[in-house]
This record gives sequence, C-alpha cells and structure tokens, in this order.
Amino acid sequence: MKKEKLILEAILLLKNLIKTPSFSSEEHLTALLIESWFQDSNITFNRTNNNIWAINKHFDETKPSLLLNSHHDTVKPTNGYTKDPFDPVINAGKLFGLGSNDAGGCLVSLLATFSFFYHHKNLKYNLVMVASAEEESSGENGLNSMLSIMPEIAVAIIGEPTLMQLAVAEKGLVVFDAKVIGTPGHAAHKNDDNAIYNSIEVLKWFQEYTFEKHSESLGDVKMTVTQIQAGKQHNAIPSEVALVVDVRVNDRYSNKEIAEILEKESPCSTIVPRSLRLNSSSISVEHDLIKAGLELGRKTYGSPTLSDQSVLSCPSLKLGPGDSTRSHTADEFIYLQEIEEGITLYIKLLEKTLLDTKDETLG
Repeated sequence: MKKEKLILEAILLLKNLIKTPSFSSEEHLTALLIESWFQDSNITFNRTNNNIWAINKHFDETKPSLLLNSHHDTVKPTNGYTKDPFDPVINAGKLFGLGSNDAGGCLVSLLATFSFFYHHKNLKYNLVMVASAEEESSGENGLNSMLSIMPEIAVAIIGEPTLMQLAVAEKGLVVFDAKVIGTPGHAAHKNDDNAIYNSIEVLKWFQEYTFEKHSESLGDVKMTVTQIQAGKQHNAIPSEVALVVDVRVNDRYSNKEIAEILEKESPCSTIVPRSLRLNSSSISVEHDLIKAGLELGRKTYGSPTLSDQSVLSCPSLKLGPGDSTRSHTADEFIYLQEIEEGITLYIKLLEKTLLDTKDETLG
C-alpha cells in the first residue's frame, strides 16, 4: 500500500477515535471502530475484552515475535479545555482532540505499519499487533491480560509520544501506603507523642533519602510523598497520620527490591506497596531495533513516564509520534506531519529489522 494512502486512512481513523469517548474500561465503542478498520483492511483479527489484536498473515511459530502495541483508552478531559475534546478539528496543521497525542497518533501509525507488513513473507520476526485497553488506569483487562493469550513476545515497540526518538528505558512505579503512629488525646492536654508532629521527621526522611544505584539512562530513583491525611476534628489529636508515597524506579532496581529497602529503612510504623507489577523496562542499545533507529538519525533517552512497557518481561522500546508534554493537557493535539513522520519512520525501522532484502519500500 502506498505511503499516501496509509497516512490518509490513519488520519481518518484517528478522527473517528477522537469523536468516540473511550475512558479507561469504557473503550467498547473505539474497539468497534478498530474492528471495522481491520475488516476494511482485510486483516484477520481477534478481540479479548476491549483489546483488538492480530498476527501477520504468514505467522511462523519457529520465529520470534515482535509486538506492536499502543492503547485506545484516554483519561477524562481536564477543565481547561477551550475546544470540544471530542471534535477532531484541524487548524494550522494540528489535529485537536482528546487522545490525539496520547496515544491515538501512535496507535493509528502502528496500525498502518502493521498493515504494510501484514502480507509480507519471510520476515525475520513475526508481527503481533495489539490495540490495547485500560493503559491509562493500569487496569486488569489491558495489555497485561493479553500476555497469556497472544504469542510469546521476544521484543516490543510500545507506541507512546516520544517525538519519534528512542526511549530505550522507562522508569517503573510503586505506590506505598505508609502510617506514622502516635498517642491519641485531647488537644487541651500535653502530649509528647503527637502523630502529626512525629510525621515531621518522617517527611524529612523521605525528602532527604537517596537510593544508591544510579542509572545512566534513567538517573536516580525518585521518591515523593504525594498525599497526607490525619485528624477528624479540631480538638482531638489523631492516633495516626496516613501518607502516600510515589516511587519512580530506575532500571537498577526491581520494584520488590525498593519495597524491601523501604520496609527495612523507613521510619514509618508501616509501609505497604499497593502493587509491585509496574516494573522499569529497557532494551539494549545493541539490539537490532536500536541500531536501526540510530542509523535513521534517531537519538536514545530514558523516559520518566509509565506505559504498558511496565507489564512486559521482554526487551521493549517506547517510540511514537507526538510529544509527551502534551499528554493529559487541555486542548490536546498532534501535528498531522508527526503522523506522517511516524508511519514513515516505523516502516523504515522495521524494514531494517524484519527484511532480509530492502526490495519493498514505501514507494
């Protein structure tokens, strides 16, 4: 299929996705749109909950599989929108709308790329395409639910806005619930074990604590107290202070190791992780995908934001059109030129990685 047709069809699909609300766990209508796209493209597909997925026509079980993945769910629009978040308006080369940048542009570009290679024989890797749900909420029925259903994945490209630069590592996330304990009492009486006062030193500890292992691509582990709650009435000293601690984990630690360190060293009475499954991820700069990207003039970096990479155990690359700084903002948009560049570079990257010869080009 010609490059121009791929781009036009991708933009049309993105417009339709923008028109259709698809908040996390409520993606059934955009799932139907993606089903229709596969049908119109004469590509055999499967549906698991709101995840739509397919494999290349000449799938070979003896070969490793490369996953192409992006999500079709969105966050809810912020109060700052001046435009209708569900109206895909084009102005000055920008396509506006909720989910246009995060991650609709990536999704339609990967779908176009998958369709380009779908009929190709003798690929070095099989291709598995997953348009996934519940990424924004890290839900139970997202990409993580597909791991036991789709073919085993050797390496993955996760479509998230990176300005088409190579995010070769991504920080993981652990959220902790912690408590600082004290002695409850009446505010009128002396109390040397006030839980709120006790929390001052605890908060200072979190502010000053540093984890030893530094990552070249992701920097240091970043730990931040993001919520604090205590007390129900003005004249009663509470028995405890509840803290929520957000920890962004580099690729030198597993989430389990972070939890063990904090359980041992933190001055909290208790500190409990909500989940340990959102681990950091990375891919070697010696991998063929990264070498191909560097040959195409792309640069590598480490990403501080979380994506569906966190549920994969294989090497994975985050790569996509759009800019991460536009994600979750009012009047979200993506440049049409970025979608064109995304499709072009995805295909060139996979031509270098999948094909034994370069006899099939964009034309």
